[in-house]
Amino acid sequence: MADTITPLNPVALELGPITVYWYGIFIGLGAFLGYLLANREAQKRGFPKDMLAELLLYALPLSIIGARIYYVIFRWEHYADQPLKAFAIWEGGLAIHGALIAAVVTAIVFAKKRGYSFWKIADITAPSILLGQAIGRWGNFMNQEVYGGEVSRSFLENMMLPDFIIHQMYIDGAYYQPTFLYESVWNLLGVAILLYLRRVNLRRGELFITYAIWYSVGRFFIEGIRTDYLLIFGVLKTAQVVSIVTVIGGIIMIIYRRKNGLADKRYLDDNPEAVGRATGKKNFQHKKTSGRKKKKRK
Repeated sequence: MADTITPLNPVALELGPITVYWYGIFIGLGAFLGYLLANREAQKRGFPKDMLAELLLYALPLSIIGARIYYVIFRWEHYADQPLKAFAIWEGGLAIHGALIAAVVTAIVFAKKRGYSFWKIADITAPSILLGQAIGRWGNFMNQEVYGGEVSRSFLENMMLPDFIIHQMYIDGAYYQPTFLYESVWNLLGVAILLYLRRVNLRRGELFITYAIWYSVGRFFIEGIRTDYLLIFGVLKTAQVVSIVTVIGGIIMIIYRRKNGLADKRYLDDNPEAVGRATGKKNFQHKKTSGRKKKKRK
């Protein structure tokens, strides 16, 4: 049966000289749905209607460039003889950590120039970033990349996976663990947690830091079973090193910001009614009174 398995076509459609890959479609879909989710919340938090669209206009292309540069740097041995191949992003090879670094730097510069709070923007977009990552992993699935060690077909069948996933995990004569799926599910669970934490009214910046910690914990363990990975000094898995640094750095940052009064504002501070719902207090928004006390009638 294995001999008859044909992998899914990574090409979605061809329009003359233009070839559209599923990889790009999933990345675009993740960015679009993430934008819709974040834009609705941004308007609730008092941002202009077109603020996120403007930010995305800069952040999306720069993130793709950052993701590719990061990947090529740690896989330069594959491109040294054919440097032009470094531009073929449609063939896969985008590192999420590179994209995140580029996106954060872009958002910091954007917020400073527009007079916005970077941490406020980061908190609003955190669930959307994770949603985009979850959807984007299916682009890796179509390219038959981001997979784990070799397993048997029965191993995949016992996971109750549909046939189209099992068949796509048949690569070069063997079946492999669908680590792309592990990460996608982990990220979707993280989205649900972050959306819940919005209502908890964390201190400003901590929703985004929680996102970074959550993703890094999952990525550390998933990276441990992946077979296609980037290495530092040819020994350490890059993503695992970055994940450890991010988790430790995130915890230290939360403590430091709280201790030094840099996180006194909270996520819902600009929405008193939402604060009331989060804390369970009714009539949180105080009404102004004339200051006159009514005399009791005898």
